Amino acid sequence: MKVIAVVSAKGGVGKTSTCAHLASELAQVGERVLAIDLDPQNALRLSLGMPYGEVHGHSRAALEKLSWRQSIYQGRSNVGVLPFGELGDADRIQFEMLLSEQPDYLRSRLTSLDLGENDIVLIDTPPGPSPYVRQALSCANACIVVTLTDIASYAAMPMMEKLIRGYCHERRKFIGAFVLANQVDVGRPLGRDVLRLLRSQYGERLLGVIHRDEAVAEALAFAQSLAEYSPYSQVADDLRQCATALLHKLK
Repeated sequence: MKVIAVVSAKGGVGKTSTCAHLASELAQVGERVLAIDLDPQNALRLSLGMPYGEVHGHSRAALEKLSWRQSIYQGRSNVGVLPFGELGDADRIQFEMLLSEQPDYLRSRLTSLDLGENDIVLIDTPPGPSPYVRQALSCANACIVVTLTDIASYAAMPMMEKLIRGYCHERRKFIGAFVLANQVDVGRPLGRDVLRLLRSQYGERLLGVIHRDEAVAEALAFAQSLAEYSPYSQVADDLRQCATALLHKLK
């Protein structure tokens, strides 16, 4: 299996929706994809067609010592979805202690699923450093850092780069960390300037550019993928290009 951690240095960058749409695009071209939500907000499922009221997930399964398999749902676009689930404060603290005490927790759970060599696992994580991010980075073959083209997001990038180096760069099977510029508005001079900085600094590590488009929020409101809701939009094309670039990196 090929494990990709989708991370961000700060919140509000559209990381979760990007992770979901990338998973859908990869599945559309025939890849076997499992999307795992390691963010306690439990929002990834909503972008992949799961009912809002569904509360079960892998966190509860872990606390009850149950298999992950029974928590995998068939999501939109033939994507397997492993939601975080809903936990109260006490249970969430207990789960985070488990993650801190068992550094190989996620790796062992993924191994138990007996996924194929070419299956793709996309892991959505909370922004910034956390036990969840450390678990994802510890077993990732690649990372996608989602960022906005604003000064606050750009200034936070070195922190995430340092975290990735600490957990990933010494591993033989780690392909690399890639940057995805999200919600880009080319009509804003500052956005254009920051995008130029990203292109200059990251070069081929810039996986792609996703333009700002209300179709992303509208597709979620209508419980559809972008391919279903607005297949010919700029943002749908952007995501297809990002998925193609990611597959090329993984080969």
